[in-house]
Amino acid sequence: MSTHPLRAVALFLRRLVSSSLLRLRAGRLSYRLRVEMSSARETSMWRQPARVFVMAFVAVDLMGTGLLMTPLTTPDHLGLGFVEAFFTATTALAVCGLSVVDIGADLNSFGQGIVIALMQIGGMGIMTLASLLGTAMIRRFGLRMQLTVQAETRSLWVGDVRGLVSRVALIFLICEGVTFLLITPRMWLGYDMSFGAAVYSGFFHSISAFNNAGLSLYGNSMMRFSGDALILVPIALAVILGGIGFPVLLELRRELRTPRRWSLHTKLTVVTTAILFAAGTLLVIVMEWNNPRTLGHMDWWARIVNGFFHGVMPRSGGLNSVDTGELEDSTLLVTIMLMFVGNGSAGTAGGIKVATLAVLFLVVAAEVRGNDKVHVYGRQLSPEVIRQALSLVFLSATVVAFTTVLLVRTTPFELLPVMFEVVSAVAVVGLSMGITPDLAPWAQFLLALLMVAGRVGPITFVTALAFRDHRRRYDLAEARPIIG
Repeated sequence: MSTHPLRAVALFLRRLVSSSLLRLRAGRLSYRLRVEMSSARETSMWRQPARVFVMAFVAVDLMGTGLLMTPLTTPDHLGLGFVEAFFTATTALAVCGLSVVDIGADLNSFGQGIVIALMQIGGMGIMTLASLLGTAMIRRFGLRMQLTVQAETRSLWVGDVRGLVSRVALIFLICEGVTFLLITPRMWLGYDMSFGAAVYSGFFHSISAFNNAGLSLYGNSMMRFSGDALILVPIALAVILGGIGFPVLLELRRELRTPRRWSLHTKLTVVTTAILFAAGTLLVIVMEWNNPRTLGHMDWWARIVNGFFHGVMPRSGGLNSVDTGELEDSTLLVTIMLMFVGNGSAGTAGGIKVATLAVLFLVVAAEVRGNDKVHVYGRQLSPEVIRQALSLVFLSATVVAFTTVLLVRTTPFELLPVMFEVVSAVAVVGLSMGITPDLAPWAQFLLALLMVAGRVGPITFVTALAFRDHRRRYDLAEARPIIG
């Protein structure tokens, strides 16, 4: 049977169009699958940033341990033992400051160079990765929430990783450079140092100060500069700037003269930090004013300078200008509390962070007033933030309590010195009453693990809580156990 030519042409065109549509649909489906698979891989990556953070920290820590064990790092060409090397690498990378060796005497220039590199990697890496984890937690929300958070913080950029890292590096370069320029001439001209020794000392201590590392080239830390405001004040200011946190620093750089435009995080951090610094300094000066073993034998201006320095250092600085072991018990207790709090988030400091303390204070104040919501500076705190703050404080206090009990039962030292060292390790501060080198190797190893936990633990814990947060599809009946 013959087919009309026009009908044949129409049939051919219809088949051609049908096949083209099928290919187009197949192409769209393939593209959609590739996009979804890429998105799934990206989501998986962003949902496990804390694991990547811990793995990177451990890898660098073990690398530093291996380098410090080589004969090239010590004057006697024997290298450090494993526990000493692991402790030193960990305290430098975690920017803690507790030490079982004399950095200036037991390590040569190559070993000290490794310590400097670890301090810089630890400080800059922690600040950068903490900020990146903040952006990762923002990315898990929808576009509207991302824009809301960015408008509120004005300091975290979703996806702008290169810009964030460059800003962190610039802040480090400026702050460490200014500190170096301020303290080096004084060391050269005022302490009978050669120009080269002063430059090296200024370089080392400017890095240690801004990174809140707490390590020094001198066995007695900053005690040789006791009362010297030209050295102690710049170092203390570097500790404050390094510990307050990158988001706050960046926002203060833009909005320093307009506090009303600060984000809630910056307001809480700045106000709480100022209160703690003022209270810590005042309490140290008052309680140690007549103590002949610390401030009592000094002139009045030297007492104020050293009191200010010690009021700042427990916030994660870790350096000391007076003998910490000779402080009054009341001063030691205040120092322990300041160490436990630490300083700002996404900075080089440790502790539970000042924003966490501010949240807990606001929760208690709201409960005392009978308010069911927590309001501050025109904002309402979310229940998730309150739960995270309570969980972080409870876990940190539990670790401190159990470790203190263990070391008190198994070492010859009393409660207060042991608690001081444990809190200093957990909060990665570095102040010491001098018992760390005398602990057994297993106890030193335990303190090193506490430093790792104190440095990466709070960040990874809060990140894990944020990424595992999920909504229940139903609610159970309420129950009220008796409280108090």
